[in-house]
Amino acid sequence: MSIADLALLVVSVAVFVYLGLAMFKAEWF
Repeated sequence: MSIADLALLVVSVAVFVYLGLAMFKAEWF
């Protein structure tokens, strides 16, 4: 894997987790 691929993967996971937490908070609070 290249640095660009690794960076893209990290960003994708970060966005996925952020959206998941946002939806979780929206449902509970």
